[in-house]
This record gives sequence, C-alpha cells and structure tokens, in this order.
Amino acid sequence: MTDTTQTQPTPSGGADETFSAIKPRSPEFRLAADALRGMRQDLFHDAFAYRPLPRLGSERPLLRRLSGRARAYAAWTPHATVALGGVLALTAATSSFGGSTLTGLLCGLLAVIPVALTLIRPVGAFWLSLASTLVVGVLSRPWGDRPWAQCSAISHVVVLTVVAARTRPRTAAWMWAATAFYGFFAEALFGTGPFGSSDTAPMLVLSALILLVVTVWHIRRTAEEVVSAQQTETAHERSRRTLLEERTTIARELHDVVAHHMSVVAIQAEAAPYRVENPPPELERAFAVIRENAVAALTELRRVLGVVRAEDYEAPDAPQPTLADLDALLANVREAGPEVAKVVTGAVRELPQGVELSAYRIVQEALSNTLRHAPGADARVEIGYVLGGLGLRIVNGPVPDPSSVKPSPGAGHGVTGMRERVAMLNGGMTAGPTAEGGYEVTVFLPVAAADAGIESEA
Repeated sequence: MTDTTQTQPTPSGGADETFSAIKPRSPEFRLAADALRGMRQDLFHDAFAYRPLPRLGSERPLLRRLSGRARAYAAWTPHATVALGGVLALTAATSSFGGSTLTGLLCGLLAVIPVALTLIRPVGAFWLSLASTLVVGVLSRPWGDRPWAQCSAISHVVVLTVVAARTRPRTAAWMWAATAFYGFFAEALFGTGPFGSSDTAPMLVLSALILLVVTVWHIRRTAEEVVSAQQTETAHERSRRTLLEERTTIARELHDVVAHHMSVVAIQAEAAPYRVENPPPELERAFAVIRENAVAALTELRRVLGVVRAEDYEAPDAPQPTLADLDALLANVREAGPEVAKVVTGAVRELPQGVELSAYRIVQEALSNTLRHAPGADARVEIGYVLGGLGLRIVNGPVPDPSSVKPSPGAGHGVTGMRERVAMLNGGMTAGPTAEGGYEVTVFLPVAAADAGIESEA
C-alpha cells in the first residue's frame, strides 16, 4: 500500500498576494468596532462581578478632622448615601400610585433592589434598574408617569450616580446611551401622558448633568492620584540622588585620609630595610611585598574614586579639616549673628582622621541647618572624649522671630548626610526638636582603643 499526498497549488503571488486582496477596514469601521468592544467590556463583561463598595479611607480630609467613634461612623458615609436614595425611591412609590398600597409596595421594592445592588455589583445594578423600570412602568400604566414612574426615575438616577462613581468615565457615557434607548423604547411601548407629555427628555437632561458632574469629579480624582504618585516618586528619586551625592562627597573626602595612610605605609616599608644592619633577605622581600601592595591599593583607590568623581570636581589644596579647626568654623558662624558656645569634656586626644573629619562635617552641617532654619537662635556645641569614642551634641534654641524664617532653597537632606557619616563609622545618631522649641543633634562615633593608640603613634 502506498500513501500519496496531494498538495493544493498556491497562487503565483504567494501568501502576501492572497492577503493583500482583502480590503483593509476603514477608519470609521475600526472606530465603531473599538466602541462596541469598549461597550461590551464596560457593560457586559463580568457585569455581575462581586465588587463591594469600600468604606472611606482614613486619608480623606473629612476623616482627618474626626477622631474616635465619629471617624468610624463617617467611614460608612457612601453606604448611608446609597441607603438614603433607596428610601427616597421607596417613599415615592408608596405615595404615588393612587392609594394602591400593594402596587406601591411592590413598585417600591423593585425600585430599591437595584439601588441596594450598587453596593456589591454596580454594573449589574444598572441592568437590573432598567429591567425593574420596565416592570414598574407596566404596573403603574393606568396612573403613573410615562414612561418613567417617579420611583423608577429616582432609583435610576441614584444607580447611574453610584455606578459612574465606581467605574471608569467611559462607562457613564454607555449608561446614558442605554438609558436614552430605553426611554425612547418605553415611550413607543407605553405612549405618552394624558396630555401628550413625556418625561424622557427631562430624565435624559437630568441624568446627563449628573453624569457629567460625576465624570469630572472622577477625572479630577484620578489626576490627583496620578500627580500624588508622581510627586512621591520624584521625592523618592530626589532623596536617593541626594543620598548618592552625599556618599560620593564622603568618598572624596576620605580619599585624602586613606591615601595619606597608604603612602605612609609604602614609604615606611621602603625605608625599613635600611634601618637594620644586614637585614636577612626574607625581611627585605617581606617589606618589598608590603610596599608593592600598598602602592597597588593606592592606585586602585584612585581609580575607583575617578569613577564617582564629577567632571567639574577639583581636589582641595588644603588638607581635610579636623576638630582642631573647629574654632575657625565657630568664629565664622558667630560672624553671621548667633552666639555659639563650645564645651569640651574629657581628655582631648588625637583620633583617627576619618573620625575627626566626620565629626567636623557633622558639626558644620548642624550649624548650617541652624543658620538656615533657625536664624538668630543661639547654639551650643558639646564635644565629649570618652573611653570608647567621641560624643557630639549640637543644640540650638528657639527662633527669636518666627517671621524671619524663610523657605529653604536646599533639598532638605542635611540630616541624611550626617546619618550617612555616622553609619559609615558604625556610630549612633538622634535628631529632633527639643522641648524648648529648638533642635538637637546627638552623635556618638566609636573609636577602638587600639586604633586611637596607633593613630597617636603615627
């Protein structure tokens, strides 16, 4: 048995020619198709999905002004508003149908159910509202308004408002179009009133105004949320950028300190063999290896610093400041107006240059914040040399004239830089307002006893 395969002949132009023969859709057709697709997505897809109405969040301005039980009750304001609309529809039904209590009660229930359904299934409540409006129109035909009964009109307006507030603005347009279609359909089905009057046009005008207001509110709220999210992201990015800039500044400053130590190690390793008569070859090789490693580390340090250094950065000619230069800093601050006191406790000793530099920069930044945010306030700088390290306390008093405080043009991240320096040295820091109305910065920089002794010998 032999299997044979038959192949269909293809056009000479190939598949591209076949598909090119299909006439492309016109822009109008695509616009209509997109509109129908949007209507199906907004009004038909998962129309009866369970979406409970949430309570008001605590970030709302209304709830921020309340406290305790009043705030808990106010969080249910949307639900209470919907319930009030249902009560109005029920009242209108029981008082509009010519004394027929049973018919009025039945029409009232048909008007209330869609309103209640907006709390859990908003889009489904809209379709149920149209269906119940049709049923109420049949029940109230002898004496009710045409084609909208009073209770159905109230119920449908409440449903439109709630659903438009809980969905996208495009859904409001589709609901209004469906309402208009029902109005003309019901008018053709039930006819007009006894004097040829119809309430379809007033209903459409009223619903259009309400939906327009809700849509504008919805768009504004969405825009505010987008702007708030962008502001939060911008503030976060600004904080990160400031943090990276501060770390880069610290790296530049510490480069001089570390480079000095590495240079001393290299020079001492090179000179050490000449201080001993007839040093053994092993000792000479050991010192040569130490010098080579020190030079290599210094080269790598400069290469890494070149990556983080800005193009317009110029290395300072003077050495990095230490606590010995603090008196000159305080004198410059006193020339700006405020009185700055300095108190030193403990046995003054020389500390590692990294600690000295960080302590100086912390005091400098704290006093700069005092001049910027508390002009005219006196300040006090306390330096404590303790066994385990160095303690700093910079505190300023209240502002003499609050009206003299102007918005700071800076990024407001001076405290962030201080925290970075403290964290680099595994220290601790607290910063915050004082009971007298001033501001206080307290820092502790740990220094091991062995490090202090080595630094003193150097």
